[in-house]
Amino acid sequence: MKIIDATDHVLGRLSSFVAKMLLNGEEVIIINAEKSVITGNKYYIFNKYMQKFKRGSVRKGPRFPRMPDRILRRTVRGMLPYQTPHGKSAYRKLKVYIGVPEGIDISKAEKIEKAMYTKIKNKVTLGEVSKYLGAKF
Repeated sequence: MKIIDATDHVLGRLSSFVAKMLLNGEEVIIINAEKSVITGNKYYIFNKYMQKFKRGSVRKGPRFPRMPDRILRRTVRGMLPYQTPHGKSAYRKLKVYIGVPEGIDISKAEKIEKAMYTKIKNKVTLGEVSKYLGAKF
């Protein structure tokens, strides 16, 4: 079981590394999902995620999540073959949390150096995107 602290990790890079771990059979827990970073122009990112959120209808979908833990989970799902039995079992081994829950020891949390934020000027945290979409956490 690996515990990963998502603080200052780029969302897409983190998701690809986590997807690879899950496909190799590891159980992964991600904490501080709201502190992960999306690089790029702030207003472009907000508009892109709002279009994803407003797509479809209330009854039929597709439904895009508002909460940062659910958005990160959905991003990892996009990098897994989640419609096959192997992908489904891998996706079930992923747990994502906002903040740090009580039962998890922070000292065991790892950071993935290749997925870290490298001082690019344009960035938005996943928490800011979620609040723009209307999430209350």
